[in-house]
Amino acid sequence: MLKEILVKTGKRIELVDVTSEIQEIVSKSGVKDGLCVVYSPHTTAALIITENADPSVQRDIITKLSKMIPENEGYTHLEGNSDAHIKSAVIGNSRTVIVKGGQLLLGVWEGLMFFEGDGPRSRKLFVKIIEG
Repeated sequence: MLKEILVKTGKRIELVDVTSEIQEIVSKSGVKDGLCVVYSPHTTAALIITENADPSVQRDIITKLSKMIPENEGYTHLEGNSDAHIKSAVIGNSRTVIVKGGQLLLGVWEGLMFFEGDGPRSRKLFVKIIEG
């Protein structure tokens, strides 16, 4: 089963919690045990599994990424978004989560976060549920 969800971002760089939308797809799939693959088909966006209980963790991730890979660093890419491409390449554009008992097998404080590196934009994510 393959589903698509839309994510609207409001800032150039932000993390958007998509855990509940992904879990809803898993629940509706009827799959009790298997895998959930989430894929972002964007070269300036990514997916992270991290704590979703305390927003300061998200701010810290964005702050550290921005310090390690600054927006204006004399890049040669003419669109002016090389930092977003690099951040996306470092983070990765997909995540696989085990499904057990019809639920995403995430830690108590974990969530799936969509990383926007070149927003604001309307983005899509593909979600593939694999039974087994």
